[in-house]
Amino acid sequence: MKSYLVTGPCRLQGTVTVGGAKNSVLKIMAASLLVPGEVTIRRVPAITDVFLMAEVLERLGATIDFSDGVMVIDSSGDLSEEAPYELVTKMRASIQVLGPLLARLGRARVSMPGGDAIGSRPIDLHLQGLERMGAKFTSEHGYIEGVSDRLQGTRVLLEFPSVGATENILMAAATASGTTTIENAAREPDIQDLAAFLVAAGAEIEGAGSPTIVVQGVPELHGLTHEVIPDRIETGTYAIAAAATQGEVTITDCRPDHIELPLQKLSDCGAEVNRRDDEVTVKMSRRPDPLDLVTLPYPGFPTDLQPMMMVLLSHASGPSILTENVFESRFLFVDELNRMGSHIRVEGHHAVIRGIERLSAAPVRVPDIRAGAALVLGGLCAEGETQVHEVWHIERGYENFEVKLEGLGAQIQVIE
Repeated sequence: MKSYLVTGPCRLQGTVTVGGAKNSVLKIMAASLLVPGEVTIRRVPAITDVFLMAEVLERLGATIDFSDGVMVIDSSGDLSEEAPYELVTKMRASIQVLGPLLARLGRARVSMPGGDAIGSRPIDLHLQGLERMGAKFTSEHGYIEGVSDRLQGTRVLLEFPSVGATENILMAAATASGTTTIENAAREPDIQDLAAFLVAAGAEIEGAGSPTIVVQGVPELHGLTHEVIPDRIETGTYAIAAAATQGEVTITDCRPDHIELPLQKLSDCGAEVNRRDDEVTVKMSRRPDPLDLVTLPYPGFPTDLQPMMMVLLSHASGPSILTENVFESRFLFVDELNRMGSHIRVEGHHAVIRGIERLSAAPVRVPDIRAGAALVLGGLCAEGETQVHEVWHIERGYENFEVKLEGLGAQIQVIE
């Protein structure tokens, strides 16, 4: 099992380039099942979750070629309706094949999804939306089975702006009969990127990125080439890392407008933040100021950057309060961070953080992707050598994470 040995304290300096968005490319890969032809996707990160999704698509009958960030998917052959248990349970995003399979084949059999242990993420909203479009579902032996003669356009009102449900319904609606209106839709940049992919394939979609998305179904989609947007969570991770280590980092090939609120919060902590069209520089020269932070769906503060902000605030010059409103188990890693000397007390979905001068090295275990990045960041801020175990979680969402950090001056030894 692979681990990191992180030596701190370290001041990160230099330039780093971010890759394509994990949360975008996985859904675009699923959407390729709607296209009875060849799809080329550029700026695809070489991360574990991408390889897992590729396996899912291949088991469904697609052929895939992936090299140097370019993935070619051909779904022109006969497709299977069953997404297998051993793959789907490893990655939650694989539930996104449900809508495309129903739209393309009229049937789907998908194992209940797995993924990170960050709290319950029920798929009820996915199923309810697809049922509104005419699908019928049964659940047995750990699988969800859906059938539909042809999905019908309708009005779908989501109880919560679920990203996954919005994406599944959006993909299914692209070739449904008639007009589908999704209200209280998620607004994340990943939704906008998925919609842009579908439009380039011939879909008719308006309002992506707003609370109301209108989709006029078309008979069939066609092949295309699409470049994935930059990963805003990776961008935010390096921005927070610069502030936490009191360093200066320029992040290139990114979209600063996709992380406006996180950058504002870094400014509120005392960091110097300079934005340009496709890059941002973050510089910090002192301990951060304390602040109160609340996670919310986009354009609110992203839950995926909450663990990194907790590391930053753990050595702020006063007490902070962090409120988690998206995933109730995002605080599972707090015990690990407290092993490094932080003073964090969890009360329900609030974390009270009493800033200390410096963390101290300790062995820690990674519970999920984003907590893993945060614990490595903690090691960079701590005195001594921090052993970070089970870093395979990090490799699910970050391409060459330790290599990019080493390029900024970090000391990270990979231990097999």
